[in-house]
Amino acid sequence: MKIGFIGLGNMADAIIGGLLNKGIVKASDIIGSAKTEKTINKMAEKYDISVTNDNKEVAAKADTLILAIKPQFFEEVIGEVKDSVKEDALIISIAAGKSIAWIENEFGRPIKLARCMPNTPALVGEGCTGVCVNSEVSKEETDYSLKLMQSFGRASLIPERLIDAVGAVSGSSPAFVFMFIEAMADAGVAAGMTRAQAFEFAAQAVCGSAKLMLESGKHPGELKDMVCSPGGTTIQGVKVLEEKCMRGAVMDAIAACIEKSQKL
Repeated sequence: MKIGFIGLGNMADAIIGGLLNKGIVKASDIIGSAKTEKTINKMAEKYDISVTNDNKEVAAKADTLILAIKPQFFEEVIGEVKDSVKEDALIISIAAGKSIAWIENEFGRPIKLARCMPNTPALVGEGCTGVCVNSEVSKEETDYSLKLMQSFGRASLIPERLIDAVGAVSGSSPAFVFMFIEAMADAGVAAGMTRAQAFEFAAQAVCGSAKLMLESGKHPGELKDMVCSPGGTTIQGVKVLEEKCMRGAVMDAIAACIEKSQKL
């Protein structure tokens, strides 16, 4: 089974790294294309995969074709490769804003299509991906799509109507988390910590808290209450965050991301 990537940017890098690290495929089973020689050479050297600047070549050879390009290039690239894609190839899109119906229409024929929404923590094997498929995709192919996405983190099957919400809650939110880490570190620096030390403590606190919630299965509110001792320091901080409308601001930010995604 040959897996082809059109686009070899950060997300393709994360997926390829996951596939090879988990032993799902061999490097010889992967072919990818990119616009620049710099990117092509970098990926060939890093993973020892086959590379080319010819998108049609990738489309013609791939049993599974992953469209790892930005949404604004989809129309151009699909128009270029649609006649080269194998009749029974599984096509995987990782673009925001391009619906299953839109992609099907661009190909102009029945295709097997999985629409996936990964996030940047995939770069360190901690991604979270929503997966939805069209009616042409079999149960086995659906499981295979999930297996590919699970090679670099968690992946779940979702209805397409939730894809914009998934993109916001897991795809956009790392930016908000990084802002939170930066803000906590700034406060640590103000209190006398070195910048590097403050970043390490703040980032590890976020990492450990997320892991605790996922592995314990406890509600985040319950875990929050475990930290808030009666009359203690933490509850005073929680009070300030509530006064500053942290929850409402985060919810509004997620809603703004969903609205923008729906307009892409």
